[in-house]
Amino acid sequence: MDIPHLNYHISELLTKLKKTSFGITIVLLCTLLLLNGCQNSSKITQNYIHLTVWHGINPPPNREVFQTLVDRFNQAHPNIEVEALYVGQADQQLPKLLTAIVGNTVPDLLWFSPMLTGQLVELGAIHPLETWLETNPHKADINPVMFETMELDGHLWSIPMATNNVGIFYRPSLFEAAGITEIPQTWDDLREVCRQLTRDENGDGEPDKYGMLLPLGKGEWTVFTWLPFLYSGGGDLVEKGEPNLVNDGAIAALELWQNLLKERIAMNSQPERGYENDPLLSGKVAMQLTGPWTLGYLQETGVDFDVFPIPEGKRHGTVLGGENLFLMKTGNTVTERAALEFLDYIMGEEFQIQWALDTGYLPINLKAQNSETYRQFVAENPVLQVFLEQMQWARSRPLVTGYPRISESLGRAIEATLLGKNPRKALQASQDRLEWILNLK
Repeated sequence: MDIPHLNYHISELLTKLKKTSFGITIVLLCTLLLLNGCQNSSKITQNYIHLTVWHGINPPPNREVFQTLVDRFNQAHPNIEVEALYVGQADQQLPKLLTAIVGNTVPDLLWFSPMLTGQLVELGAIHPLETWLETNPHKADINPVMFETMELDGHLWSIPMATNNVGIFYRPSLFEAAGITEIPQTWDDLREVCRQLTRDENGDGEPDKYGMLLPLGKGEWTVFTWLPFLYSGGGDLVEKGEPNLVNDGAIAALELWQNLLKERIAMNSQPERGYENDPLLSGKVAMQLTGPWTLGYLQETGVDFDVFPIPEGKRHGTVLGGENLFLMKTGNTVTERAALEFLDYIMGEEFQIQWALDTGYLPINLKAQNSETYRQFVAENPVLQVFLEQMQWARSRPLVTGYPRISESLGRAIEATLLGKNPRKALQASQDRLEWILNLK
């Protein structure tokens, strides 16, 4: 499941790392002793190469799928052994990763959200990959939209392992009961459908069922699931390399969400729990923002569901999810070349098809996406077609170094708006705070 975790704490850790005194550095280096199972244990013995991949793949069944696919690579490459190490979710990974960078004990490969790219480049911890990719036949097979998750300052810094995007899951039975025969195409349609779905069943003047669940909070999940409306409204987060939260698209997107709440045709989630599906499953709401990683779980519940694209504001819009793989600077050219062989395998059809079939992620390889095996899988799971179609206009979150600060400030504005603050004022307050933190004034 793709639940984005990058937030303010990344920048806090990086700031501390930059300001590390000698004494703190010693403490960080000592903590390496706690990472025995996670240290870079790359070695070369008589043409045998051992590589480590740090990852935070979740839920556990997806980790098992990854391990199976790693085992396939190892069997096909008897001189290379890739060891996949689960090192926790993002907030758990980062202290280990930063300590490893300080102590020069990094893994050979790192699986993480591409939003970490700017920080890793700033720390000089990863290799650019454009020269290698230029002669790699798989480059032509990468879905072009994915390059936005790879590129920063004219270089390609990672390769995508898999992807997804955000749509709106809904309960067809509730739509039918409300007499709704067409899915909403525009923001105005969405508001009207929410009105029709909202019910006061006991007559006490308060809705018992709402049209839609909105993710209350200021964390990355809230930001991630709001960004499709920012992009749909014609907005962006960065202009000429600097954060620009106060723009027409952002204001319009926040006004839309706030109006749904003011009209009492949508409800807030529990704080920082907008990813939970209970309100949708119980029928408390008829619609929820989420992605294809939800597919397997919803199928197990036996509840009816379907999905439709993010309705248009000024244009089509959604946000890319998924994780990329980074080639870390280990100083060992032999193991780095072997790591590139593994990256080549990740991009190939075999890996991409099987990972998609077993996890619900979307292939980043167009040949895999168009293969007979995957087309049959989509035919059996037609909701995936919506997410595949949305890939053509999906946008990445910015890879800039300051993204965690931007996200944290934006999250504050979204939360304040959902709790009743004027959208423009909320965005301006967050922009002012962001400029002060980043010394932009």
